[in-house]
Amino acid sequence: MSRRSALLELAVLGLLHDSPMHGYELRKRLNAVLGAFRALSFGTLYPCLRDLVARGWIAESAAVDDQPGAATGVGSRRARIVYKLTAEGKDHLQGLLSQSGPSAWEDDTFNVHFAFFARTEADVRLRILEGRRSRLEERLDAFRTAAAQRRERLDLYTTELQRHGLDSVEREVRWLSELIETERSSTPATGTTTEPPLIEPPPT
Repeated sequence: MSRRSALLELAVLGLLHDSPMHGYELRKRLNAVLGAFRALSFGTLYPCLRDLVARGWIAESAAVDDQPGAATGVGSRRARIVYKLTAEGKDHLQGLLSQSGPSAWEDDTFNVHFAFFARTEADVRLRILEGRRSRLEERLDAFRTAAAQRRERLDLYTTELQRHGLDSVEREVRWLSELIETERSSTPATGTTTEPPLIEPPPT
């Protein structure tokens, strides 16, 4: 399975954990909430849903929507397929949310895992945040070293672009440090799943 497919699987299961949804609503939620899937098409989503149904992680049922007619205002009834998480799907989701290695904190995966931190165990949340911060600190060191070596050879606009990238990474590191400190101060002794306090994301 590709990394994008694995992320889509996690995102679908995570959203269906909140409530059953039909495909259109699910796609809208994915596009609105998860930046990695802003351009998600039905041609990508429905094969994923069929696969999750086949694995027994989600189930589908027919529901009828009452919608007004476009011209007459007379109600029409249309069947839609609604997807919901199964007990096996909940177990599989929890297994996905327990992963705390590099695959959970890279650029294209961190936001998806972070979106479901409320259902992630506290110690896993902390490992992911620390891993993400460590990766960005390594990037900062590389940026600064490269900038020092090339400073005299770059034009004004390239220099400004590099400075913008450096500022963005520094803001995220500060934001992560705040989250880590909050996690450490609020995690109970048992280290079980607790909802993390809300902290504003870093400015873009």
